[in-house]
Amino acid sequence: MIDTVVWDWNGTLLDDLSVSFEATNRLLRANGLQPLADLDRYRAVFSFPVIDYYRRIGLDPERFSFDKLAQQYMAFYHPAAEHCRLQAGALDTLCALRRMGVVQVLLSASKQSHLEMQLARYPLRDFFFRVLGIGDIYAASKRQLAETFVRSSGRAPDRFLFVGDSVHDFEVAQGCGARCVLFCGGHQARDILESTGAPVIDSLTLLPAFCQSLK
Repeated sequence: MIDTVVWDWNGTLLDDLSVSFEATNRLLRANGLQPLADLDRYRAVFSFPVIDYYRRIGLDPERFSFDKLAQQYMAFYHPAAEHCRLQAGALDTLCALRRMGVVQVLLSASKQSHLEMQLARYPLRDFFFRVLGIGDIYAASKRQLAETFVRSSGRAPDRFLFVGDSVHDFEVAQGCGARCVLFCGGHQARDILESTGAPVIDSLTLLPAFCQSLK
């Protein structure tokens, strides 16, 4: 039975898809490259680690400083992200899971201080037992962070459900021996998420019933 839900932030609880798309295109233009045509193209190429995603869209780290790119992207992203809304149904879903007695954790490949800054804009902090971000802005992976948390909990991995909007969320869950459900309203397209074999949901409000269905 699921007793802990580990949430992703960007694209899952926070609806920052359009902001991220625009920040990416500003980054491409600033470095003399053609922008991505539309959101469908963005969702088709986005992935983790971000350095590999940048390479696919033409920002090869052998030609461009990855550190500089990361700094530029954050300068474009953060001011615009101040106006992002939560995903539809996010707050209702968090409330429903709390009523069920499910422990909720926020786990992100965002830098810890950036994650805390964004989270503070919304009435959400009290829902989370832990808020876990990484130590830099390079969005490489959150797998080690997840594995350490699950191992230190002392509970069986199959009692954890990871919820995210990317293949990386599935890979992180797999690495922990945990279950995973993917939300198709974020940064990667449904067909890419379905290729993992994980369940894919269209609305976060389906999550409480999904948790109850798992044995």
